[in-house]
Amino acid sequence: MGGGLQSRIAHFQSILQQYGISAEIKVFSTATRTAHQAATAVGCEVGQIVKSLVFQGTVTQRPVLVLTSGANRVDERRLSEQIQEPITKADADFVRDLTGYTIGGVPPFGHLQPLLTFIDVDLFQYQFIWAAAGTPNTVFPLSCTQLQDATKAQVIQVRDAMESTI
Repeated sequence: MGGGLQSRIAHFQSILQQYGISAEIKVFSTATRTAHQAATAVGCEVGQIVKSLVFQGTVTQRPVLVLTSGANRVDERRLSEQIQEPITKADADFVRDLTGYTIGGVPPFGHLQPLLTFIDVDLFQYQFIWAAAGTPNTVFPLSCTQLQDATKAQVIQVRDAMESTI
């Protein structure tokens, strides 16, 4: 591991401590940028991976973070109704400027700016879930209760009610 990666891991470990979460950050030699890559690396179900997806209101430019199960796609129409504004996926620069992290490594909390955050109800079927730890090849385990306590997020159904999970 290079000094830069080691420094980023130490930084995120301190963020975990601030939130009262004692979890070991797992570092992989391969990318964990996608839910499938992360699930393969960890050895868990794709649904146990937390995807941290940043959206943006098309009128107000307000950032919205959705923490969804790796098995689900976000129903953008449903999310737009939830925040009462049309949304679009945020671009890489917008995500980095708000969170301090690049897409594929965005953790669920510890961002540069507070974000309106929602948690996918489907994550709560698992005892433990895995989220990005600030880089595209690091993850950490936590419970949904820890996730909700850290983010103060509202739990919602993010996938279309007619969609079945993968």
